[in-house]
Amino acid sequence: MNDSDIQDIPVKHDEIVRKSDEIGFTMPSDLYIGTLLKTLISSKLGGHFLELGTGIGLSLSWMIDGMDLNSSLITVDNDPELIEIAKQYFGQDKRVEIVCEDGSNWINNYQGGKFDLVFADAWPGKYSEIDKILDTIAIGGFYIIDDMTAQPNWPEGHDENVVKLVAYLEERVDFNITKMDWSTGLILAVKVK
Repeated sequence: MNDSDIQDIPVKHDEIVRKSDEIGFTMPSDLYIGTLLKTLISSKLGGHFLELGTGIGLSLSWMIDGMDLNSSLITVDNDPELIEIAKQYFGQDKRVEIVCEDGSNWINNYQGGKFDLVFADAWPGKYSEIDKILDTIAIGGFYIIDDMTAQPNWPEGHDENVVKLVAYLEERVDFNITKMDWSTGLILAVKVK
């Protein structure tokens, strides 16, 4: 399968890709992770979702596309320029809360309800505050992380972080996990207790 085989791309997606090119944003999300997020979110009617690492909003476009009218989503990023761009595209959607804050601070201060899906696409919630973020997931809820296979933008030694994270997730008895050599390398986990 190649990118041209992907159907039902969100309406705003191409426009966001153009904006990424215009501002030189070099960490856009892969189309495949987008389709997976949309599919998983559409399985949770009236769901409550979290994205850590809004970026420019590419994954967010897929997540919103999968939501029904009774769902809600919080997306968090610490880059004010990128958050402003995301707000231009999605700020009018009452189901979506776009937060500009350090992800670690946000996680440590979060006191809301459990999430049906967390997509951790930033350091916080993936390599830091992992226990706290996993505690916010409802039973039956998904935890998704990408970039588990070597990426060109990884700093030297980052592969050690990935190995430790995978080992940690494999030891958790409250999650079932699937490691996928697909897209940018994914881990899909489901909370079971």
